[in-house]
Parts: sequence; structure tokens; C-alpha cells
Amino acid sequence: MYMVCLDLEGVLVPEIWIAFAEASGIPELKRTTRDEPDYDKLMNWRLGILKEHGLGLKEIQETIAGIEPLPGAREFLGELRRITQVIIVSDTFTQFAMPLMEKLGWPTLFCNSLTVAPSGEITGFQMRLENSKFNTVRALQSIGFETLAAGDSYNDLGMIRASKAGFLFRTTKEIRAANPDLPAFETYEELAGKIREIVLA
Repeated sequence: MYMVCLDLEGVLVPEIWIAFAEASGIPELKRTTRDEPDYDKLMNWRLGILKEHGLGLKEIQETIAGIEPLPGAREFLGELRRITQVIIVSDTFTQFAMPLMEKLGWPTLFCNSLTVAPSGEITGFQMRLENSKFNTVRALQSIGFETLAAGDSYNDLGMIRASKAGFLFRTTKEIRAANPDLPAFETYEELAGKIREIVLA
């Protein structure tokens, strides 16, 4: 049995931190896992900027409320779920992701959680497990699933390479050039077609 593991931001929805950077007028927050491979370093840096500007969960959630899935994303998920099982495996946080899950039709999501003070200040974050995307794929394989994985960033490469088949989707030129052996797709039609070909073989 197959399990498709998809990244969330950049694959199904726009990057939350880029949207918030634009809404808040803080361009430094546009830095994402496409730019910084070390997720802990990236998140701690983000939290420092939020604290410096006096911004918290409420302001980020207000931005997220206006984010819509990428065109065709919900239909793409629906097509995959008709032929196999799908899990979104993301390094985002429950407090960010729930409104987006509703807009995507409530797919299964494995992600992390934020530590939030009564004031609304984000004081920390709790990763579900270390190297969560890679270890999620390995755990699924240990209970009998063949995994297929797709993502766009450095933090997706572990689950992509650990899977039976893995794909880059709308990634950067730098990541694509550094991983020339990985199939790279730009449209949902192409990616869905490849997944369908493997699952239904």
C-alpha cells in the first residue's frame, strides 16, 4: 500500500512567512527553508524578529486568514486521495495550519506546535520529533507502507530521498541544480500523473 507524503507550504499553499513578511512590512521574514537548511536556526531567528517588533500569534493568524490554497491544490489533493492515502508532512505549526486545512478539505496533517504566552507572544516551538519529515517516512515504511514524497525545500530532501520515489515540486534553481537526479515538476497535472503511474502500476 502506498502513502503519499506532501510538503505544505510552497506545494499546496503559499509560504506563510513570506505572506506575513509582506503584511507586516518586515522583509527579513521572507527567509524560508528554501534559503536556510537548518530549521531550528531559522525558527529561532524568526522568533527573535517577532519579539523585536512586538508581534505575536494574533498578527500572524490574521495574515493566514487571508491566505488561499494555490490554484488547483484542493483538486490535486482530491485526485490523489481517490487512488491512495495522503499525509501532509510539514514543519509548520498547528496554530498556523488549521485554517488552511479547512480550505484544503481537511487532509491529514503531521506538523509541530508553538509555545504561546498568555500575551500572545510566541515564546518557543516544539518539533513533533527530530528530523520529522525523514523520520515520518521511515515510520510509515516500518508499518508496511511504500512512500512517495514531494516537496520544494531543503527540509523536504530527507523524506524525498528516503521514499520509494520522490519528487521536487516548484523548487528553486539552486535546489534543482544540487539534486539533478530527482525528478522535478512544475504543475499538479505532471506530479499527479507520475504518482498515478506508480500507484496504479
